[in-house]
Amino acid sequence: MSTSLSSSAHTIRETAWLLGVDRSEVCRAIRLGKLHAERRRGQTVIPVSALLPLLANAGPGVLRD
Repeated sequence: MSTSLSSSAHTIRETAWLLGVDRSEVCRAIRLGKLHAERRRGQTVIPVSALLPLLANAGPGVLRD
């Protein structure tokens, strides 16, 4: 699994690991429009540009209101 922020996007699994949350929480945030995701080569990925603000505020409940 690539955890380097040098790539342009991360999978849901990688995003969950980076944020320290469960994959289901990442999926929920995408579904609710709180986290931007894209389809690339048939896979859902989260652009690094969408992750940077969350990583700056990482902590418990980073994806919750």
